[in-house]
Amino acid sequence: MKLQTLLLAQAANQARGLAIDAIHACSSGHLGLPLGAAEIGAVLFGHALVHNPERPRWLNRDRFILSAGHGSMFLYGWLHLSGYAVAREDVQKFRVLHSITPGHPEFGETPGVESTTGPLGQGIANAVGMAVAGQMAAARFNTPEHEVFNYHVVCLAGDGCMQEGVAMEAVAFAGHQKLNNLILIYDSNDVTLDAMADRTQSENTVARFKAIGWDVQTVDGHDMPLFLRSFNKAKKAGSGKPQLIIAKTQIARGIPEVAGTAKGHGEGGAKFSAGARAGLGLPADQHFYVSDEVRAYFASHKARLVRACNKWHKTYKAWREANPEKAALLDSAGKPSGAAQLLEKIPPFPADAKLATRAVGRDVLQTVAAEMPLLIGGSADLYGSTLNYIAADQDFDAGHRAGRNIRFGIREHGMAAIANGIAYDGLFRPSVATFLVFADYSRPAMRIAALAKLPVVYVYTHDSIGVGEDGPTHQPVETVTGLRVIPNLDVIRPADPEETAGAFAAALARTDGPTLLALSRQALPMLNDIPVQTRRTGVLKGGYVAWPETAPLTHLILSCGSELQLAMAAARELGAGTRVVSMPSFFRFDRQSVEYRESVLPSSCRKRVAVEAGVTGLWSKYVGLDGKVVGIDRFGLSAPAPQIYQELGVTAAAVVAAARSL
Repeated sequence: MKLQTLLLAQAANQARGLAIDAIHACSSGHLGLPLGAAEIGAVLFGHALVHNPERPRWLNRDRFILSAGHGSMFLYGWLHLSGYAVAREDVQKFRVLHSITPGHPEFGETPGVESTTGPLGQGIANAVGMAVAGQMAAARFNTPEHEVFNYHVVCLAGDGCMQEGVAMEAVAFAGHQKLNNLILIYDSNDVTLDAMADRTQSENTVARFKAIGWDVQTVDGHDMPLFLRSFNKAKKAGSGKPQLIIAKTQIARGIPEVAGTAKGHGEGGAKFSAGARAGLGLPADQHFYVSDEVRAYFASHKARLVRACNKWHKTYKAWREANPEKAALLDSAGKPSGAAQLLEKIPPFPADAKLATRAVGRDVLQTVAAEMPLLIGGSADLYGSTLNYIAADQDFDAGHRAGRNIRFGIREHGMAAIANGIAYDGLFRPSVATFLVFADYSRPAMRIAALAKLPVVYVYTHDSIGVGEDGPTHQPVETVTGLRVIPNLDVIRPADPEETAGAFAAALARTDGPTLLALSRQALPMLNDIPVQTRRTGVLKGGYVAWPETAPLTHLILSCGSELQLAMAAARELGAGTRVVSMPSFFRFDRQSVEYRESVLPSSCRKRVAVEAGVTGLWSKYVGLDGKVVGIDRFGLSAPAPQIYQELGVTAAAVVAAARSL
């Protein structure tokens, strides 16, 4: 089909009008990108993208991600014009409470929004993750007779995204992995929020991307036929490389007073809306205006898209009939595996076992990976330490796209954000690993995973001062607490092999948010005084009675992870009136019923002590004003782990002393 340049030029200006009117109405938002990239949007949504507004989650759609999420009115405007369930009224309610057009795009809130973007650079890494998922899907499910997965991932990013470290980690990974289904469009307008871009950047983007394995084109982003040719070339490229299109644009194009300047980035240009609308040929008395001609064009284009989707479904139906096992596997994508079902498959550990929980994780992972063939794993160059390699499979790389093990290199932030992209796509279940202390490098992407309710699993090891001689730089004394405060992120710190089995089952059964497993470097004893099933199922509830009192209750000792053994030892000395409560996951415990929580931590008992080899603050919610916490409110030391525990006073004797002082 020939590009309808005149009609799409009208559409571009009317999309500019939608952005101007929406941002003017709420006196908030970012005009620069929606106006500057309007022609790019017209070509993509009016001609080039393969998608279906009636089926926003169609399996073989092109994925479009707006990494520069502050320009959200770009996306909302084009979704509205394209015929998604984003009505004129929704555009009018931009940034209004409970609207489906929030300030930055949010996954699950707006039909057609593929990922939650706003923190710059995240969307680029998400696009890389989706490209990984696309390659995996093609390798797993396509056959010589039926090609059901051949989509592209298209990402629009600006200077801010390109400056962020997470983006550069992700694009380096994409180049190395030869993700030739990925197209990154760089809206290069030479402006950042504060000033012209040359105040903060002077690199040669073309040379940089070519050096890390990308094909690069530079075009005028306002020349629609030229941009379309470059986009088609990128889609058809046979080089086996990801594609970068540098589209030179003018920020805030259409508002002469601020166009091409840093003032055009935000809502500052909205005060010139009347003159801008007139210059764009929009009627003065009709706001949020879309002409009948443009609506008719997009309606006919939508019909073409629906027909193409229906044609694909005929191929898909034939594929399902010819490949029932593959179809059944695909149908299982996104469906939860029950925690009890997974636990049944994990054999009990020997009573005399003494294993680091990271080593237990290695063994448990092999079992659950066999039960969940769409589970994939990755590590930030630490497979030998995190021990999360799926041994029955191979690496994912350019020569073996079906591999389930991803070597991310030393790119913790990129790894976590790429995992989000895989999770957004919904076919594969991502789990990733590094040392717990490096969770701070992953944290921004973890926060987005929690916000977007993505079921990513983080297998983060070396969880405490038990790291030992590596010293305070590698001892995450504050990290677990810092992660526990992120809403909707389950943090589970298991105490022995059986609790670790429960932790994996809990994480993999969860579908409404991410879970972090904090695993030990050092070997931990089996806590055989606690029945196996109690340990396993207790973790699912976040907290449970590990050692019940055998006389009237006098003391509650709370702990988790490697320090639970200290709590048990203290209870033996304190006597029959002492109860030990294992608390491997605060959030999971807090989600239980009031009755259950009261049965574990009865409010009548106020003599409470918590012990953990980390900062103490959060434990106060469970021990109360009358209780005490034995922990570490300082950084660690470089020495063998037992010496550090003794030196910093995290011992059973300290727990006993604290309890007796109450």
